[in-house]
Amino acid sequence: MTNHQPDRRRFLAGLGAAGATALLSGCVTSTSTGKSSSKGAVSLQSNLSAPQAKAAMQDLVAAYAKKGSDRASLNTVAAETFRTQLPTYLTSANPPDVYTWYPGSVADAYAKKNLLLDLDEAWTSSPDLKRYSKALNSLCTASSGKKVFVPNTYYWWGMFYRKSNFAKWGVSEPKSWDEFLDLCDKLKSKGVTPIGLGAGGGTAWVASAWFDYLDIRINGAEYHRQLLAGKHRFDDPEVRKVFDRWQEVLPYFDQNGAAVAFQDASTSMLNGRSGMMLIGTFFADAAPKSALDDIDFFRFPVIDSKVPLAEEAPVDGYFASARTGRHDQVIDLMKYLATAEAQEIYIKGSSGTVLPCNPDAKDAGTALVKKGRKHVDSAVEITQFFNRDSSDALQPTADNALIKFLAKPKSIGSILTDWQRDAEKIWNA
Repeated sequence: MTNHQPDRRRFLAGLGAAGATALLSGCVTSTSTGKSSSKGAVSLQSNLSAPQAKAAMQDLVAAYAKKGSDRASLNTVAAETFRTQLPTYLTSANPPDVYTWYPGSVADAYAKKNLLLDLDEAWTSSPDLKRYSKALNSLCTASSGKKVFVPNTYYWWGMFYRKSNFAKWGVSEPKSWDEFLDLCDKLKSKGVTPIGLGAGGGTAWVASAWFDYLDIRINGAEYHRQLLAGKHRFDDPEVRKVFDRWQEVLPYFDQNGAAVAFQDASTSMLNGRSGMMLIGTFFADAAPKSALDDIDFFRFPVIDSKVPLAEEAPVDGYFASARTGRHDQVIDLMKYLATAEAQEIYIKGSSGTVLPCNPDAKDAGTALVKKGRKHVDSAVEITQFFNRDSSDALQPTADNALIKFLAKPKSIGSILTDWQRDAEKIWNA
């Protein structure tokens, strides 16, 4: 295991622009309504349902109990069920106490509805959190100035593939968009589906990665964040350019890409039925451990060298219900989750393809992780992901528009008009 503190500082400094998205209008409650019982274990609702990630969370909860602290009770929910049910969890009369989820604007959208617990006490009393970077501080802060989130790990997105498959097919990583198209041509000529997607089976949001990357490569990260905040229109000419480029590569996509979930698409890539896919490292939590050393990735190709290089590197962690009746226990658990020990336990138990937020925590030290850290550190700008840079409420508008585009790319004009209409309903709500 290795620890690259200077690299982590450079990455977390790069989060500054993304962290600014958390500073939207809104507020966060600073007191508990006491609607859940103060007795019993803290309930931890987790969306980390992939086998290795789930096992890692179980290890984490067990380690917390051994410290003589109040127990935490882990409830793991299928990721897609969790995603759709989260607003219901938070607004229920007796909600779970703590949740795995995301910081930034997606958390602030819940904070401004008074649904998230004020975590200032954890941040001010934890020796670990006091040392977290200014960028992470910003990313975890609501517009009221209250902390609402404790970050745990971050990871990266890229074009993933198996090294042995690329070697067998006699192809190599592309650097430019033209080289990427050439790679797709070569794979197709060998009877291999060049690009897997996995935007079906409840994981339509995976298609948003293609929208995000094309937009930050063509229009830049700042334009992208402003678009998701409603400061540009989805039917603007700049957005149309995104889909013009997407149509160039669309013939190389798996024809069933909008029908199968990302887990199935990942399996197809690992088995060599498809060549590569744009995905986050979380897919490795469902991959065989024996395959991890054979997994590699390359940067989403640069399209315009004049556009500052941006990468998607989302942060994961925890927030808590404002309605918890276990305030003190929640604060204690949050402080533990911020420690190097806790983050190393999670990394060891999972696929090990994430990077810790604690400046003292060690990563898995594998060749893949070292390459991933360098990949993120080299970015001029960092974005999170579509819903994380906007809101969970806006994500379904993207899912709807992008799935329609994949089915009927020539109808992109009317699709973007409809997307703008649907997005305005969210922004104006």
